[in-house]
Amino acid sequence: MLNLEQRIKIAGVKVSPFQYIDGRRVLSKATFLNFSPIDGSILCEMSAADQSDVDAAVQAAYRAFPEWAALGSTGRGEYLRRLADIIEANAEKIAQVETADNGSLLAANLHFMVKRSAHNIRFFADWAEKLQGEGWDSNGIRYKVHYDPSGVTALITPWNAPFMLTTWKVGPALAAGNPIVIKPPEWAPLTCSLLADFAEEAGIPPGVINIVQGIGEVAGAELVNHPLVNRISFTGSTDTAKIIGSAAAKRIVPVSMELGGKSPFIIFADADMDAAVSHALAQFNNAGQVCLAGTRLLVEESIEKEFLEKFSQRAKQLKLGDPRQKEIRVGPLISQEHFDRVSGFVERAKREGAKPLFGGGPSKEQGGLFFEPTLFIDVPKDAEILKKEVFGPVLTFQTFKDEEEAIRMGNDTDYGLAATVFTGEETRGERVGQKLRAGTVWVNTYYARDLKAPFGGSKQSGIGREGGTHSFDFFCDVKTLSHKMGSFYH
Repeated sequence: MLNLEQRIKIAGVKVSPFQYIDGRRVLSKATFLNFSPIDGSILCEMSAADQSDVDAAVQAAYRAFPEWAALGSTGRGEYLRRLADIIEANAEKIAQVETADNGSLLAANLHFMVKRSAHNIRFFADWAEKLQGEGWDSNGIRYKVHYDPSGVTALITPWNAPFMLTTWKVGPALAAGNPIVIKPPEWAPLTCSLLADFAEEAGIPPGVINIVQGIGEVAGAELVNHPLVNRISFTGSTDTAKIIGSAAAKRIVPVSMELGGKSPFIIFADADMDAAVSHALAQFNNAGQVCLAGTRLLVEESIEKEFLEKFSQRAKQLKLGDPRQKEIRVGPLISQEHFDRVSGFVERAKREGAKPLFGGGPSKEQGGLFFEPTLFIDVPKDAEILKKEVFGPVLTFQTFKDEEEAIRMGNDTDYGLAATVFTGEETRGERVGQKLRAGTVWVNTYYARDLKAPFGGSKQSGIGREGGTHSFDFFCDVKTLSHKMGSFYH
């Protein structure tokens, strides 16, 4: 008989390959193989959830709801702060497993992603305690706003930063009083399994956190269609979001979706060139597998030559290789399927007439799933590479004549997740930022995210906003209690 306490060793860390439902590990009928993108080796065989597993997880969350909600924000906060402490204490383990599982840089995971994960949990635990009690008097009526837990919540998370982006959802959902069912990405499920162990160590009651591993078309579909799910938070592709949205619409279930992007990175002639180049290079972070990346470089005509020379010189110094090594800046793509997708975009761009100034194909030196950082110039205006999200280390370069054209080109996309502007003129930064259609606009910086700020996308990049009070606007049923002043006699 299979031992459900069995752990597999990933980078020296013991990880469970089984589902986590109602406070215990559960064996499913089916399994799927999990590969490391670093060398293509099989990491483990994971338990794959089916309809019965998903139903058991949702039912467990449903049963846990009254007790978890009744704790109040202060009671829940005690559990969540313990969870954050445990995450910090296990930072090295989490970073090692994440790197092995999705090929992201070990240094980035250790020094940023895991720290941010613990902060996500603590921040929303603190914020929930500040929410209750907002009130005012008007025309003899006293109004008070309540943030009530909404119930069982489905969290569907992506593979490019699975642990950190899962905690971004887990923090506010649990702080709001909702038990959760997490569907981790099948291409990188291991750190979410660790999260279950940490939750157990923190003493979080059974059923409050459930994790169903498996294929999106099975486990994910069963989860979003389950009649007891009251909220769905999804981060991933726009195509998948349309399927989830259709399922949610049938039951009028609120959804929050952070989706893809084709963001502009606009550089004016008066910008600090060195700063602009440095931040533009950051668009190759995580092998370009970042939804917020400014993949369309838009540069003022007068500085075209200077920018291309400096950017190319520094980009060619980026080292590809094993993401566990400190000097490496670009790791592998997540899977063979995704590698083929990125390669297809690049080859079609070449056929359409775009020219790679550098890169332009798989890394001959590294082989495997490593793709060279690529910059296309002379890109035809209607080329696919300008329109669709590649999600790889592939950027395009275009020039603009003036501010008006920069704004027009920046907005010439079906997406609207983010935008970046570099300029030496403060009023221009504000002016251009206001006219760009994007959920987040950075001026003279990149990837700055304060958890108080609303985050989400416009157009095809998403629905809704999360962050600060905006997260609780989604994860709670917001209620206004109104009563006539002076109407109570006892």
